Amino acid sequence: MTEEQKILRSSIRDFAESEIAPVAADLDESGEFSVELTRKMADMGLFGIVVPEDYGGSGMDYLSYCIAVEELARIDGSQAATVAAGNSLGIGPIYYYGNEQQREEWLPRLCCGEILSSFGLTEPDAGSDAGASRTTAKLKDGKWVINGSKIFITNSSSEISGVCTVQVVTGMRDDGRKEISCILVPNGTPGFTAEKMTDKMMWRGSDTGELYFEDCQVPEENLLGGRGEGFHQMLETLDNGRLAIAAMGLGGAQGAFEMALDYTREREQFGQPISTFQVNAFKLADMAVEIEAARALLYKACRLRDQGESFSKQAAMAKLYCSEVMGRVVDQAVQLFGGYGLMKEYQIERFYRDYKLLTIGEGTSEVQRIVISRKIGCYDV
Repeated sequence: MTEEQKILRSSIRDFAESEIAPVAADLDESGEFSVELTRKMADMGLFGIVVPEDYGGSGMDYLSYCIAVEELARIDGSQAATVAAGNSLGIGPIYYYGNEQQREEWLPRLCCGEILSSFGLTEPDAGSDAGASRTTAKLKDGKWVINGSKIFITNSSSEISGVCTVQVVTGMRDDGRKEISCILVPNGTPGFTAEKMTDKMMWRGSDTGELYFEDCQVPEENLLGGRGEGFHQMLETLDNGRLAIAAMGLGGAQGAFEMALDYTREREQFGQPISTFQVNAFKLADMAVEIEAARALLYKACRLRDQGESFSKQAAMAKLYCSEVMGRVVDQAVQLFGGYGLMKEYQIERFYRDYKLLTIGEGTSEVQRIVISRKIGCYDV
């Protein structure tokens, strides 16, 4: 890492330990999204990390972004999710595909944390098959009229949610397939309702919403990029987002490993710390190896992206491996904690719950294996 990246890691770690750690359990228990913490993270420059300073961003590279997410996830998956979705899914599409007017209108407010943005992709009947979207947008008298719904949308229903990039069907292509486009819809637009989803198993301190569009009208110029470019935009957005999800898995695994190591050094049975028993020491050794391998894989994928090279295969690999590594680490960590690992008094219980979404969100582990198998030539695309 560069000196700047080392300083970034240190500063985010200090922030996470001092500001997030003391309240993470309470926010998880209450299911509360913290505007205060979000604004503090924005003050740290965690929104718009890769956006140029001209638009209010920090102008860093993608590896720096993933290091920041990793350090947040080491303490709390919910706050890491807010930052990851806020950057990859929220700010990303506007920065990469928006025109200059759209960038100037939204990016400064998003980068400073005044508002959050979201990406409306998943629908009740369109998850892994994103092309099955049914939400429609019809152009009428210079306005897009949107009807449909979205579900499981991060950062979409809080009091500071400001705009959603909504994937919609805008017509049919000549080959008979749906014409997919993306349209910016500000929160509060008549006909657009965002409802908070509650009783989640994981990421209870993050905001997850269900969105409804009933004859919702926005100006024609709210189209993001060109008409019919939405599917391509979605695929590229998910590639970028997978790096952040991988960073969450890596950071969560690191945090769980450290908790397990500390606990086993302190816990004594048969007159000695349980970390000295070979069966437990080998568990911890395996955790350390997998975490180190996961970090190397993710950082390589980030470097490829930062160098402008193809990184789609490595993004899928990193997302798949890092999320499943966290699953294996937290499973063994709970085992090392024994009965205490099942109690909310210990943070490892929250980490055990939080990891599961990483194998589902932004492309399931099964979808990642499809992507990878295509990239390595198992069958024609």
